[in-house]
Amino acid sequence: MYDLTGFQRDLLYVIAGREEPHGLAIKEELEDYYEKEIHHGRLYPNLDTLVEKGLVEKGQRDRRTNFYTLTRRGRREIEARRDWEDEYVDIE
Repeated sequence: MYDLTGFQRDLLYVIAGREEPHGLAIKEELEDYYEKEIHHGRLYPNLDTLVEKGLVEKGQRDRRTNFYTLTRRGRREIEARRDWEDEYVDIE
């Protein structure tokens, strides 16, 4: 996970928190979080990078709509990141 951008990590978290989200659903979640528009030219290349790294799988719902799910490795990476963060951040 150390080699991911913050945006790519955020993509992983959104995908983890939804049931097979499609690209536009992911885009909308991130636009709400960032409070600005996320362009397709930013979203889809970063999703493809996560697929290439083996953190996310891309499936096809129909000819025009893809969905995304975390791989086991993607889930392990998120868990490892959260464990690492917990070493430094203690909020109670």
